[in-house]
Amino acid sequence: MLSIGNLAKRTGTKVQTIRYYEDIGLMKEPGRTGGGQRRYHPEDLDRLAFIRHARQLGFPLQSIRELLDLSDHPDHSCGDADSIARRQLQEVEQRILRLNALKKELRRMITECSGDSVADCRVLEVLRDHSECLTAHEGIGA
Repeated sequence: MLSIGNLAKRTGTKVQTIRYYEDIGLMKEPGRTGGGQRRYHPEDLDRLAFIRHARQLGFPLQSIRELLDLSDHPDHSCGDADSIARRQLQEVEQRILRLNALKKELRRMITECSGDSVADCRVLEVLRDHSECLTAHEGIGA
């Protein structure tokens, strides 16, 4: 049995995050000692490691919930998990396209800046007037 502190250390997850995952139902409510301390089983460690890795891969919490549900029912088709992963891949690919557009625009702004006075600064000029941008980069960093 693990305490919440040990579980946090072993998975590299903050205690507050573990409590949050419990609150939203990704982690099962743990057993407690007579003094009220949480106690976790080895399968809780595996589940938290699964959640953490899925988060590192950018999966949203709802997708992780779906994947955990599939994991809890090993007789279901793997096609559902594949579909969720494909959806995440599409999102990552879209994000990369947007980031590449952002990178291109920032590079252009910097290249076109003469470095003279602020009154003639191309970077500030483009930031003031979005129509000066040559690429679509809405939704990045917002």
